[in-house]
Amino acid sequence: METFDKLNRLSESHGEIRAGRGLTTGVIALMLAVLCFLGVLAFHFPQYLTTPELRKSYDVEWMRRLLMAAMVIAGGLATVNIVFGRVRWLSASALALIMLTLLLGGHRVPVGDFPDHTPYIGLDWFILDLLGSSLIFIGIEKLFALRKDQPVFRAEWQTDFTHFIVNHMIVGFVLLATNLMVHRLFGWAVTDGVQGWIRHLPFWPALFLIVLVADLVQYWTHRAYHEVPALWRLHAVHHSVKSMDWIAGSRQHFGELLITRTLVLAPIYVLGFSKEVIDAYIVIVGFQAVFNHANVDVRLGPLRYLIVTPNFHHWHHSQDDEAIDRNYAAHFAFLDHLFGTAVQAERTWPKQYGVVGDYVPNGFWHQLKFPFVWKG
Repeated sequence: METFDKLNRLSESHGEIRAGRGLTTGVIALMLAVLCFLGVLAFHFPQYLTTPELRKSYDVEWMRRLLMAAMVIAGGLATVNIVFGRVRWLSASALALIMLTLLLGGHRVPVGDFPDHTPYIGLDWFILDLLGSSLIFIGIEKLFALRKDQPVFRAEWQTDFTHFIVNHMIVGFVLLATNLMVHRLFGWAVTDGVQGWIRHLPFWPALFLIVLVADLVQYWTHRAYHEVPALWRLHAVHHSVKSMDWIAGSRQHFGELLITRTLVLAPIYVLGFSKEVIDAYIVIVGFQAVFNHANVDVRLGPLRYLIVTPNFHHWHHSQDDEAIDRNYAAHFAFLDHLFGTAVQAERTWPKQYGVVGDYVPNGFWHQLKFPFVWKG
């Protein structure tokens, strides 16, 4: 019971974790152990716990090797901590999960044929995106850090990690809901002539067009979140993050997620872009959404007036006076310069982040309720 109490306190706390006491390696070991346990469950129940679109894209044998490597790393970190007497309760929890994963078959679980059209949650998407994003972007943040004293497990990381988990787990529901709304609300606008012209465009012009169209919708939707009080209630949750890094962008209210994805998907559906172009657009969106929140000192010289960079988007999250309601674009910075909403500041980087007045509560569940209970 004492171990469970300590784990609960760790998950509910909101302070930063600094290296030197074994807590950082203990948390990494536990997180890897949890992912290993979830991975073996996905092997046992692929029809319900994996994403149909992803199943066709990865090699099961490669996934087995990844699971094996994660078990070895998690077990090694936990064992070292136990041997040196550091956070034994945390490391023992990680080892226990690794043992449970092995008892369930580990990386050797056979995967046979299974039905492809079943209700699912995106457990595989969550595991792969967390591993990939953390390895890539934490490395980039360490090489090109803007705020060099900001630890990986900074204050409020638990809240943003919970948002990350929930938003990935419900990916199936979000895709179903947004597709349903788009087809019902915008099906009347589909014309064969327009879609035929779009599909005959060469790949690169089509990719530029899909990003531009999506960003125009994103720009005006984003601006509405700031200028319409009812929508700001939802968007304020995203702006409440006080530390910018690769996981900060995950803090997003579920209501905003549904509204934005539906509106951005609508013109993509109506115009009829090819699957190859849409897949490339998804890669761009995924990269920029993470990179532009990252703790990196990147501006890209004159290109920063054309493309949204971390510097551009950090200003959007700032409490500084010159940054309020500015820099709305997600991909093309020139849209803000065109519509007169680009930040004009003498300083290169903003001083502080978050909502002016700091009235949004911390914690995932508090933030989920916030738009409906806030009396501001």
